[in-house]
Amino acid sequence: MDFCRKQVKADCEELLGRFQTTDSVRFEIFSKIWREMSFSQIFYGTVNHEKRAFSRLILDTAYSFFLPPFSFQIRVGGLYLLYSLYQCQSASPPEQIRVALKNWEDVKKLEKDAVDAQHLDVLYILRQLMRCKAFNFTAMPTVLAFKKKRKMERAAQCEAFMERASRPQELINLELLEELSNVDDLYRKLKTSVCLPSEQADPSINLIQKELVPELRSTVVDFYKWQQRKGGAGGDEDEDSGEGTSSQQECSKRAQLISSIKSKAYGEAAEASKSRRHRQVEVDFTSNQAGPSLSSSYSKTNKPSLKARTNENIHVSGDLWKEAVRTTHINRLTTLDFVPEEKPKTYKRFKW
Repeated sequence: MDFCRKQVKADCEELLGRFQTTDSVRFEIFSKIWREMSFSQIFYGTVNHEKRAFSRLILDTAYSFFLPPFSFQIRVGGLYLLYSLYQCQSASPPEQIRVALKNWEDVKKLEKDAVDAQHLDVLYILRQLMRCKAFNFTAMPTVLAFKKKRKMERAAQCEAFMERASRPQELINLELLEELSNVDDLYRKLKTSVCLPSEQADPSINLIQKELVPELRSTVVDFYKWQQRKGGAGGDEDEDSGEGTSSQQECSKRAQLISSIKSKAYGEAAEASKSRRHRQVEVDFTSNQAGPSLSSSYSKTNKPSLKARTNENIHVSGDLWKEAVRTTHINRLTTLDFVPEEKPKTYKRFKW
């Protein structure tokens, strides 16, 4: 069933992409798009022995859109998609939705966000799945089997579905700004109470910036506007991309030059085999070339034996040479193939 995984994911992305353009999280709008695309016909044409495997595949694909890092609207669309696929599947009994225990916290957080925003249809669909016992709580997101690949190939996620960074907006909210304003007023009152009216205020007590709260609020608003402008204006980025083309080309050329220099530098010393990695590479400093010549220490050299070097370096003549050649007791002990000298046989003369 892996041969149709890409096609199934493309169909789910098409459905969720249309749902994203509506800027709504209502189940009524999702069901309208579902009927327009005739998405329930995705189960048509499966053979009896392939129904359960195909249901498992499409539920796993839809479940990936139900988890972060996708936006709230896409995750709600993933929830609606799971509910619709679970109700329309042809396998009997119906295949359950695998939910890892580590992902259950994300599901509860989505439910809390829906309660805070009063999205009752989201709560209804989630409670319906729980009532039907559609969730199968497991230890791992995927089924583990013998001789299975440890690192599965991860498909590229759709960037249009990703949630934009909203940490500044979540951190700087109205309650925090009101609290900061109260603290600022209290600080200014304490500062004026310390200094006498006739005296000038000491500059050392001005520890905070004036109009901190309005400036902080304006900074967050400017960031949000910039974020919306960057995400919405795709064509403007294409027009402005020509200006930075030259700088990008210069950076790429510089990177290629550095990589070529490194490859040349490291390519001079060839990597030794595994059996010879413990032997270091010797550098010949005696050569008169521009660069040091590298010679491996494991090159085989035929050195002359000790006997040949001795005969070459020491010259003995006369009677000393005869005495040196004569066999001694030490020479007999050190010689491996020692053969004792044969004494001439003496025959007794017969006496008549």
